Amino acid sequence: MVRKHIVFYGRVQGVGFRYRAKYIAGDLGLTGWVKNLWDGSVEMEIQGTLLKIDTLLDQLNRSHFIVIEHMDIRDIPAVPEIGFRVR
Repeated sequence: MVRKHIVFYGRVQGVGFRYRAKYIAGDLGLTGWVKNLWDGSVEMEIQGTLLKIDTLLDQLNRSHFIVIEHMDIRDIPAVPEIGFRVR
């Protein structure tokens, strides 16, 4: 079990990014949260297996309206959590 803190840059607001992330995370059994930031980026904490997190990132990259230009990713400690929510 790993937990990642990710900030996404590019065309990630106003394109359904957060709700797409919520549905993908739910389908994969991942936990965490996602929220828009004031500078137009999107912040996420995601927890689960590395394979499932990579799958989520791949599916977000394949979305038609979302354009991820850059991601800042760092490992953070896992926490007890249920579900994935949009903040």
